[in-house]
Amino acid sequence: MDVVIVGSCITDFSSYVSHLPQKGETLTGHKFETGFGGKGGNQCIAAVKLGAKTAMVAKLGDDVFGKSYFENLKDNNVNCDHVQRVTGEATGIASIFVGDDGSNCIVIVPNANDLLTTDDVEKAEDLIKSAKLVVCQNEVPRETTLYALKLAQKHGVVTIFNPAPAPPKDIDPEFFTVPDIFCPNETEASTLLGMNVNSPESAQEACGQFINSKGCKSVIITLGEKGAVYQASKDDAPIHIPTVPVAAVDTTGAGDSFIGSLAFFLTNRPTLTVPEMIQRAGQIAAVSVTKTGTQKSFPKAEEVPDLVK
Repeated sequence: MDVVIVGSCITDFSSYVSHLPQKGETLTGHKFETGFGGKGGNQCIAAVKLGAKTAMVAKLGDDVFGKSYFENLKDNNVNCDHVQRVTGEATGIASIFVGDDGSNCIVIVPNANDLLTTDDVEKAEDLIKSAKLVVCQNEVPRETTLYALKLAQKHGVVTIFNPAPAPPKDIDPEFFTVPDIFCPNETEASTLLGMNVNSPESAQEACGQFINSKGCKSVIITLGEKGAVYQASKDDAPIHIPTVPVAAVDTTGAGDSFIGSLAFFLTNRPTLTVPEMIQRAGQIAAVSVTKTGTQKSFPKAEEVPDLVK
């Protein structure tokens, strides 16, 4: 297995509106669609669409949404041996509003995702230790996520932790020290450090704080259309890696497209340098925001042949 994702699967309900609603405001939208989301599922599909062999460790409800999500994973050739549908439980859902400028706001109800336990991860130990890379996020119970990261570390498997949605400032310090790559976006970095991270310069400062103060091994901070900043280690200087400008239609899932693409490059293109991988992952994420939806917007390898070669 190339990539094992321990994380969330969520059904998206997306409403497209002229602008994001203000407090107390009622809007009439011009388009609605359902889709497959959740940071774990998104990152898994982004990686598999580029050609990675992937597996999910996750929980779904026994409702119609869980049934269709499970079929979606299988249709994309994802290993689902450790994806469980929970009797009497609803599948996680997300209400998404997308403005005409491509911006979004999202409300998540985790439902079955909250039931993913350390026991579930332990049952997947053979799968995890066979992987090249394990990826985790912040949409299932934190004790489960940390257990998965430490189990992968025990078996010498490279790990990425994407602390999204933004966790509280008092998150267990091992979330910083255990993963091989700590990868927040600017909002999550701002929350965790108590500083305003909104530019390449401030992201470079933030990388130093994550490594020197929090004990991270290496850090990638994504900055949307401003690219990303990467610091490989305490002994390396942070570098800014720009991305290509595009006309965004829907930015939902762009960060997940980046993580999934990075997972593909780390496991399938080892001759590339990490900055080259980050640059290509950013370009693939840029492609995804030119289309509506989440997983359906992620490009397949044949759509970006020059980036995946």
